[in-house]
Amino acid sequence: MKPLAIDIMQEEHEESENQEQPVSQPEALMPPPRTPNPRGVIQFLTIIGQIEGHVLLPPTNKATKYEHVIPQLVACAESPEVDGLLVLLNTMGGDVEAGLALSELIAHLGKPTVSLVIGGGHSIGVPLAVSAKHSFIAPSATMTIHPVRMNGTVVGAPQTYEYFNKTQDRVEDFIVNHSRVTRERLAALMMDTRTLAQDVGTILIGEEAVQEGIIDSVGGLHDAMEKLYEMIGKGDSESDPE
Repeated sequence: MKPLAIDIMQEEHEESENQEQPVSQPEALMPPPRTPNPRGVIQFLTIIGQIEGHVLLPPTNKATKYEHVIPQLVACAESPEVDGLLVLLNTMGGDVEAGLALSELIAHLGKPTVSLVIGGGHSIGVPLAVSAKHSFIAPSATMTIHPVRMNGTVVGAPQTYEYFNKTQDRVEDFIVNHSRVTRERLAALMMDTRTLAQDVGTILIGEEAVQEGIIDSVGGLHDAMEKLYEMIGKGDSESDPE
């Protein structure tokens, strides 16, 4: 009986050792480190829907909140890891004050900037499009040029008319100073009554916006990125001449 007891004890000991030893697992494969782009690091900024200003829009509206975009632009300007900014636009306009605020930040970012209108750049989207050092528009994209308007209650006083004129002048000044269009031609496009059925203004499609001197080039995402890489390579960070 003694040899049998010894055999049983040895088997139990071997089983306990097998249970205690953890089963070796295959090592997880780590993804290879990302190689930095030698041509430069681009930050993308999308401006879509309606630009929301000081008044909240209904939750059913697609909107870009300017208080969210401002910190992104400031972070892009101060980050040593970002070499250039590409702005992708598909906006139906929105708050004039908010749109101009974002346009001024882009125009004076201190780094190479390129904009690309991919769907529409309506109303205050025009200053945003021209705020970059070089602007592109997709062949099928549109830009709607029209004067400043206001919804809701308006005080019928001479001061209201003067306020509208000054706001319109601010928008026109920015567009003229950051594009090739003349003030006279821009005013004519804004006040055209032949294009829109229930409004005044002009719709420009792709090449038409370039011919009018508002947008620099017709192109797509690849063209915009190649232009931005070229500007980064040249160290082109100065703002557009006024």
